[in-house]
Amino acid sequence: MEIKDSILDIPVQDPLEEDFSAADLNWGKYGTDEHHDEVALIPYDRVDEFILGECSNVECPTRFHIERGRKREKGSLKEYKSDEYLEYRVYWCSFGPENYGEGGGILPSRRYRLNTRNRAARPQSMRGCQCRFAVKRLYARPSVALIIYYERRHVNKSGSVCHGPLDRDAIGPGAKKIPYISNEIQQQTMSMIYLGIPVENVLQKHIEGVQRYCGTDAKVSSLASQYIHKLGMIIKRSTHELDLDDQASIRMWVERNKKYVFFYQDCSDTDPFILGIQTEWQLQQMIRFGHHSLMAADSTFGIKKLKYPLCTILVFDSRLHALPVAWIITRSVAKEDVLKWMKALRERARAVDSAWKINGFLVDDAAAEIDPIRDIFCCPVLFCLWRVRRSWLSNIVRRCNNIEVQREIFKRLGKIVNGIWDGANSVDAMEEFIQDFVDQTDFMRYFKACWVPKIEMWLTTMKTLPLASQEASGAIEAYHVKLKLKLYDDSHLGALQRVDWLVHKLITELHPIYWLDRYADESDSFQNVKEEYIASTSWHRALQIPDTAVIFDDKDHLFAKVVSQKDSSQTHLVWNPGSEFAFCDCAWSMQGNFCKHVIKVNMVCENHQGYQPSMASKSFKEILIDLWKKPVDDSISLDQSMAWINLMLDQIKKLVELNNSNDIGNLVNNLPLKWVAKKGRTSFGRPASVVGFLPNSKNGSKKAVILKKSRKRKRLSWFK
Repeated sequence: MEIKDSILDIPVQDPLEEDFSAADLNWGKYGTDEHHDEVALIPYDRVDEFILGECSNVECPTRFHIERGRKREKGSLKEYKSDEYLEYRVYWCSFGPENYGEGGGILPSRRYRLNTRNRAARPQSMRGCQCRFAVKRLYARPSVALIIYYERRHVNKSGSVCHGPLDRDAIGPGAKKIPYISNEIQQQTMSMIYLGIPVENVLQKHIEGVQRYCGTDAKVSSLASQYIHKLGMIIKRSTHELDLDDQASIRMWVERNKKYVFFYQDCSDTDPFILGIQTEWQLQQMIRFGHHSLMAADSTFGIKKLKYPLCTILVFDSRLHALPVAWIITRSVAKEDVLKWMKALRERARAVDSAWKINGFLVDDAAAEIDPIRDIFCCPVLFCLWRVRRSWLSNIVRRCNNIEVQREIFKRLGKIVNGIWDGANSVDAMEEFIQDFVDQTDFMRYFKACWVPKIEMWLTTMKTLPLASQEASGAIEAYHVKLKLKLYDDSHLGALQRVDWLVHKLITELHPIYWLDRYADESDSFQNVKEEYIASTSWHRALQIPDTAVIFDDKDHLFAKVVSQKDSSQTHLVWNPGSEFAFCDCAWSMQGNFCKHVIKVNMVCENHQGYQPSMASKSFKEILIDLWKKPVDDSISLDQSMAWINLMLDQIKKLVELNNSNDIGNLVNNLPLKWVAKKGRTSFGRPASVVGFLPNSKNGSKKAVILKKSRKRKRLSWFK
């Protein structure tokens, strides 16, 4: 757009509408190359109509007040330029410029109150809005007004929408008077709206949540509907693309959503980009299910498609399903960078519960840095086979056409892995494998390029670290499959190289799904969601298959048949039973997944003679033998070995005792007494037990009543 250096070159515009806004005007640039403004000329007698039009903005309805103004007398200037003013006023959105929403004190009255028609709103409605424009009544042409727009958007200094339907934190001028809404309630409400649950159900659950904090209040019901409507508009109009530049867009997102970010490091010449995301709900689940339990990592997801790979930190919930509790977006796997975000994640949990500690951490990548995990979480590290198994199986099915060849290749690869505990030479076994299947050119080209250079590293990691169970592998894989389905949607393929799109997908689609799964299970509502959630892993689907549905080939133990539960005339063939590298001909397995038929057959094989123990059992046995072989004269190694063995024995005894106990109450009574920190109240009113500690005298009862009233006044003051 050409920059005008004279007001005389700018035409005067007089729209036909009764009340018009900036959208009805053609804006030009006036000034110099170094400094120029967005301007328009209108008749001076139509300034009020322009202001009324700007106040009627649908997305950000507001009023404008005069922030400052100056006047000159006609004839006071002997020499003047074409843009000199006779009157000069700066109009500012009534939701700014001060930001009362950040918790400041009562703001003083404004100095200027020149226009009573467009007065400022109450001080408590000020939220730092930067929208403002200046109106100059030209000295040379008093009938013409020059409008200079400094900021057209209704945003605060950080670029966030700060009022109106798109504002995330307030409902118009009365935002400070709404009932208390915790992060938990807001997350619950937004998750239900994201998932398309009917408004009536969302409103009912929202009111129930608010009443836990505020008690029954008629104002709650009246304002709840408005709040739900506002959140619905936010979600409907929200977009991941806050700026055309992806890096600038993600900076804006981080600034607006600080409560979701536990670690952020912008990309620079010396530091890589790292973004750690964890909502309040995810933090609660990590503390709840991770304490004295296992955590896992689904690492380097989307390394070939996404701009930055995604790592997910998982815990295992009450049904032992993998639950995402943090997302880390970064390309760096260097030890010093992993230490940064892992430490921040641990400290966030410790800030809530100082005693929080995990018992083990599962990794799925042999190249993952183990030292940061041991340094930060001080726990054993286990290795999960699901990633290498899935990669091998999916490429075998895709690159080999003959199903018998597919079975044999997968079996041989499993034999190579199994051989690391049997003393076999993995190098010789690998060379023999390549020679035997040299005619499978497509698969061998892939295998030599992707796996041969690093197969020794993977086998060494499997032998060094204890292996996780098939149940853990199936749970992590189930999460990975759901993540893949959500992110690799064909309609969004053009956005895969944007970080803001990835963040938007995680927060608005994946997070609400897992929230609803847990909510449906714990509240026993949304029965169809609960049923799908329970059956979401192959392990739980395998538990529904009876043992009688498994038929073995008792001669050579080459295969097993599993009768379908839906159609008894149909059977699935599981080749190489009893091994983690068993091959099934069902559709789910042919996509590279851990299917329920393989898991069920392996469960039954554990109780049959003639089948080898699982790789996880072999790994555990190998570790115990290594500990037992520690020399007696090596005191440090001996102490460490004994500590490990005693820890494992203690945990095994507790599990056996719990499993055999018919009355859990007797078991709980025998546990040692532990003192815990007093939790904050999450219900309305004082507990009845507190009254028992008050004096029984009349004076004591009066004091109790006074105390109760004063506490009530204090609580109500929070909402005023």
